[in-house]
Amino acid sequence: MAQAARLLNGIRILDLSRVLAGPFCCQLLADLGADVVKVERPGLGDDTRQWGPPFLGDNGPSAYYLSCNRGKRSLALELSRIESRPVLDDLLRAADVLVENFRPASLAKLGLDPERLAALNPRLVRASISGFGRTGPLADVPGYDLTVQATAGIMSITGEPDGPPLKVGVAITDVLSGLYAAVSVLAGLLARERAYPPGSAPPAAFDLALADCSLAALVNVAEGVLVTGQRPQRFGNAHPQIVPYEAFGTADGYLVLAVGNDGQWQRFCAAAGCAAWAADPRFATNPRRVENRNELIPLLQNLLAARPTAHWLSLCEAREVPCSPVLNLDEIVASPQVAARGMVQQLSDAAGRSVPVVASPIHVEGESAACSPQAPPALGEHTNAVLRDWLGYKERRIERLRQQGAIG
Repeated sequence: MAQAARLLNGIRILDLSRVLAGPFCCQLLADLGADVVKVERPGLGDDTRQWGPPFLGDNGPSAYYLSCNRGKRSLALELSRIESRPVLDDLLRAADVLVENFRPASLAKLGLDPERLAALNPRLVRASISGFGRTGPLADVPGYDLTVQATAGIMSITGEPDGPPLKVGVAITDVLSGLYAAVSVLAGLLARERAYPPGSAPPAAFDLALADCSLAALVNVAEGVLVTGQRPQRFGNAHPQIVPYEAFGTADGYLVLAVGNDGQWQRFCAAAGCAAWAADPRFATNPRRVENRNELIPLLQNLLAARPTAHWLSLCEAREVPCSPVLNLDEIVASPQVAARGMVQQLSDAAGRSVPVVASPIHVEGESAACSPQAPPALGEHTNAVLRDWLGYKERRIERLRQQGAIG
């Protein structure tokens, strides 16, 4: 096992989240070596188990579920039954971290209000993920990636200038929030060890909103609105402040040309036989190219469409002009670079199936590429083991809980 998978060794994460943002956060913590217990409803499990096709084989879980649950253990616990409450309390006492994405009413119903959690476990680091946070007029509004992309500004700046607003092709608000949540958890664990000896005051709890994380991720575009007060427009594949910096059609595909400075522009023009463009006052500097993009881009479109992608790649790479072909995902996962980085790996699940996964992108210098060696768990696969390992329950108690319908 690589070093990255030992960094959080001994840290226990109680994952009470569902769908993507929370599970993505907890998967990252599992990649770093934490013992992540995913609590799921018996018989149903995480909603994403059924979000397909595609599914793994004839009766396996969905690709969606597999994408954000590797390295975890699954405990099937029926939180709606009163018999499960002592089990949940014991899990909270044993955990170092709680990650959840319940709505406020559900939290209260389960007895997960901040005061009670602090009483159960004063050293528990808590990360709460919701659509719009625990405060403000939208606090009770459920958050879904599509609605948050719409309300947090992502769709307003995505798409062609004369077309409708578009969403990003993946649930980006969940992914961003999961990353922010993981950073928060790590900061909370560090602060706990530095500032809070056992039995002292509780560490920080984190309130993460998909909307907040998405707005923060708009970086320079959002800052531009604050600076100018002007509404940004959509630029499609182009860049609002850099030209040329977009995708162009070639004779046989698409090429991204990413000219980041005037030296690169001059080298490209010379190599492409268009040195006059580099000397033209309209195009000589990036600010002028931005100002005159409507004149320059059609010239480039006509030029690049005349030759195949390989021609332009060879020309640009020889002159150190940033460029790339536009690849499809099936090409990417089969590429030599992905293989060299160990970014696609085969794991074995409890049923003996081979499970292909995208591996952790965290690489520790001097260590071989690795991800968690454990495949995403089957529903309730580790119920007995977790109750024994974390809580010290005996087999008789575990069986009684199962007969009561508290566990699956």
